[in-house]
Amino acid sequence: MQETPSCLRVGHLLPYSMSDSNTTDFTNPSTFILVGIPGLEAAHVWLSIPFCAMYIIAILGNFTILFIVKREKILHEPMYYFLCMLAITDLVLTTSILPKLLAIFWFNSREIEFSACLTQLYFVACFSAIESGIFVAMALDRYVAICDPLRHSTILTHPVVAKIGLAVVLRGGILVLPYPFLARQWPYCRTNIIPDSFCDPIAVVKLACADIRVSSYYGLSVAFLVIGLDVFFIAMSYIQILRAIFRLHTKDARLKTFGTCGSHICVILASYIPGLFSVLTHLFGHNVAVHFQILMANAYLLVPPMLHPIIYGMRTKQIRDRLLRLFTHKGM
Repeated sequence: MQETPSCLRVGHLLPYSMSDSNTTDFTNPSTFILVGIPGLEAAHVWLSIPFCAMYIIAILGNFTILFIVKREKILHEPMYYFLCMLAITDLVLTTSILPKLLAIFWFNSREIEFSACLTQLYFVACFSAIESGIFVAMALDRYVAICDPLRHSTILTHPVVAKIGLAVVLRGGILVLPYPFLARQWPYCRTNIIPDSFCDPIAVVKLACADIRVSSYYGLSVAFLVIGLDVFFIAMSYIQILRAIFRLHTKDARLKTFGTCGSHICVILASYIPGLFSVLTHLFGHNVAVHFQILMANAYLLVPPMLHPIIYGMRTKQIRDRLLRLFTHKGM
């Protein structure tokens, strides 16, 4: 029977089901075997083309954002510091899974060491949680900029921004840290074949022949804690932002002020809506093919990192102008 993957990036911690605990003859494998996209093995080479293209665009786009912000001192502001954090997070997320995925597609290199699998598991869950925290930090920046603009520079000083960034990283790293340790302690006797293209946390733990309720409950708690609190804080920030915008006297002022939030809103929608769709598909789409769910899970880990620099590059005038000036000067 094939397993279905969890698809929400932080929701990789959501439980599938409880494993049986009546098996006593077990061995812990030194390696796992990643299937890739079950049922589409013959199309792996063709599937590698869009995945590779998305990875290249994500790498080039996010490095371009980092380069422009570092080069232009006028962009050394809280909004762009958080944007750089998002770019770094996207680079780590995509690089955590894409090289191995392409190795499966191109070279049929399906083996992954147990420790490497747990490392990949940790990075995917950890940086997904960090990314969600960065969205909250960006929402806070927009809230202060619109609701208390005169004090924006005194409230969000460089030390404060650094502390917020550190808190976001520590939260993601510490909350997810117990999960690979819990996964390491379980006995794995059923099989060492993971019906996925990367080491999804629950797909790994699901293979254990032990009572994994501790891992399941912990993962569920972390997922709801991270997603639930982050969405709540983002919603509260934008409620206050909308109230401030509607108090403006002219329509042009309202549109201009709301436009400063446009990039952030687009990025949030590009991340959370597909995640919600994936969770609903996982929970209620029992008739959905397994390969489609795994394709969605992989695409969801790749499409947002590809879209984020494009969205900010197109909708943020400061970045767009400096990007155009950079290419214009190179062309002269």
